[in-house]
Amino acid sequence: MRRRPDRSPDRPSRPSGPRRTQAPLAPRHRFRIVVPLVLLAFVASVLLVEGYTTRGFAGDHEGRGGRPATGVPRSIADGGPVVDTTNDRPRTYRTPDKTVVLTFDDGPDPTWTPRIRAVLDRYGTPGTFFVTGQQTARYPDVLRRVVRSGHEIGVHTFSHPDLTTRSASDVDRELSLTQLALAGAAGIHTSLMRMPYSSTPSALDAPEWSLARSLGEKGYVLAFIDQDTNDWRRPGAREIADAATPAAGRGAVVLLHDAGGDRSQTVEALETLIPRLQAQGYRFTTLAQLVGTDTLTSPVDTADLWSGRIFVAAVTVSATAVTAVSALLLVVGSLVLARCVLLIVLARHHARRRRPGPGGHRPVTRPVSVVIPACNERLCIPKTLRSLAASDHPVEVIVVDDGSRDGTADLAESLALENVTVVRQPNGGKPAALNTGVLRASHDLVVMLDADTVFAPSTVGRLVQPFADPRVGAVAGNAKVGNRRRLLGRWQHIEYVMGFNLDRRMYDLLHCMPTIPGAVGAFRAEALRDAGMVSADTLAEDTDLTMALHRAGWEIRYVPDALAWTEAPSSLRELWRQRYRWSYGTMQAAWKHRHALLERGPAGRFGRLGLPLLAVFQIFTPLLAPLIDILALYGLVFGNPLTTVLAWCGVLAVQAVCAAYAFHLDGERLRPLWALPLQQVVYRQVMYLVLTQACLTAINGYRLPWQRLKRSGDVVLPPQPSTRRT
Repeated sequence: MRRRPDRSPDRPSRPSGPRRTQAPLAPRHRFRIVVPLVLLAFVASVLLVEGYTTRGFAGDHEGRGGRPATGVPRSIADGGPVVDTTNDRPRTYRTPDKTVVLTFDDGPDPTWTPRIRAVLDRYGTPGTFFVTGQQTARYPDVLRRVVRSGHEIGVHTFSHPDLTTRSASDVDRELSLTQLALAGAAGIHTSLMRMPYSSTPSALDAPEWSLARSLGEKGYVLAFIDQDTNDWRRPGAREIADAATPAAGRGAVVLLHDAGGDRSQTVEALETLIPRLQAQGYRFTTLAQLVGTDTLTSPVDTADLWSGRIFVAAVTVSATAVTAVSALLLVVGSLVLARCVLLIVLARHHARRRRPGPGGHRPVTRPVSVVIPACNERLCIPKTLRSLAASDHPVEVIVVDDGSRDGTADLAESLALENVTVVRQPNGGKPAALNTGVLRASHDLVVMLDADTVFAPSTVGRLVQPFADPRVGAVAGNAKVGNRRRLLGRWQHIEYVMGFNLDRRMYDLLHCMPTIPGAVGAFRAEALRDAGMVSADTLAEDTDLTMALHRAGWEIRYVPDALAWTEAPSSLRELWRQRYRWSYGTMQAAWKHRHALLERGPAGRFGRLGLPLLAVFQIFTPLLAPLIDILALYGLVFGNPLTTVLAWCGVLAVQAVCAAYAFHLDGERLRPLWALPLQQVVYRQVMYLVLTQACLTAINGYRLPWQRLKRSGDVVLPPQPSTRRT
């Protein structure tokens, strides 16, 4: 073993030693960690409001009408359609002869309520609209116009439940939310109510009567009906008009609907019914006039008015947000599916093709310099150096000790391995260490790897073969997780095989490789000089260097059978720190090289293809992908659970197919894929939060310090899988 004296690289590097990571998180940094959680909580709350205020309900026809009254006073069962239980002595009010009250349930509806109102206004006919709080909060302008036209408003609960099956607190909530919606939409409260699924007083049973007494104690006058048009069945406009016409000149409270489906027949029936009854001498009135008062509504005070407006505004914002989220989900779902199809198609082509070598070029057999930057890598460096010593390709190994304090350099020297040189320098960061190693290299081909990475004996030889083509400036190898015994390691193993290496096959075919992994990459020394060596401008020096090589005009290849096993983070905390640095560094590099979008040649090809793919599939799509999980929860709570589960399983199935094919191409066993469903539930959420935090960091311009991971040294070199050679 030779030991060379210290010598600094020609290009200085920004100091970024590991000691910076030992300080506790600053309040500003903690704030950026909390913000992603706050954003997710906001989206969840928006969906909660929207789900509760738009949850569908069955029409009144699904209720419990048509049964004989039981446990109800005879005077009520045989009485009129308006029941007043606000006093100790309940009473009813009948509809006078030649008098009709037109009532409309389940609205307001943005389509049918205005059309019905227009017909009523044209004939000067009052109507009584029993509205739900859900619809009122969603369409406040519709209700406001109904009130301005002088029509009567009644409560039909908030979400249209059968109140006899609900607790007292649920009933109170239904009523208070509806009154809140009315206050916000029109500035009114009403004491008129129609219970969902009710019909005539003669159909009341004991539970309904008990509920009616309770509602009376709250100040509500209850409205029932004399005649049901069954317009929800859509029997035809003429039949609806006939069903609404009282017999023998009697009066009637008529039930119609202005929401809950297509109400075009109801609108047409009114055009026939109103002129007919007017011609027969009928008058139209309201329920308030039946009980001998001008109105059953009253204006709200200022506090209730503003509370209602805030509530309606919240519902409006939620509805708008959910519409936007749904549109984004469609975009994200399409991108995810398109990406999977594109990856599989291009990866299959990549695996099946035989890349022709340049005519007349022989295999690359000349020696290679291997550079290993190391800072406090005592646990890992022996395995790394021994794996290189077993290489079947001639190598010189240069270990650049970047100010280690744990005896890394001494341990590397004590191994006494042939062709291994240790260079010591003050701590200057990984880019500075790599540049030092490149400047000390004796050969024109340089392989770079991390100190926690082990190579197979054939790795170096396979990695440098593309350099037979003089246009190739760099080559990416196949990095794998070497510590995959635990669940977190298996999740990262799936991610490496499926997410990283499958992507590299696509990028290789499209000639726009964005990143040569720091764990296994080879470079032509001339190309490194053209790219300006390894820069410390970003935290993703490997991505930065790869993009610089593209802009310098060099081609970059990927060799999937050049295998390296690297140590992945063994705790969520370490994983968070690593991916935070990766995500932020990738954004830095993309921004640094954004001018490639306007350049020509290989630089322009990378700029107009590689950068958009990077932005779409590594930033935009992952950033919005949580919508899939959030809307899945939304569907389970407020939608059809079976449909939601099937849709989510469909997304998982697509991911599983993609993962299985990636494992097949890499010659990996499929057994670890049992962890894929749990990875999609847990691991992906962590990645979402990390990416969100990195985006916020990039937006506010904070310069993140280098964050070195804790090593365990438990990388295991497994038997080399039978990968498909390209």
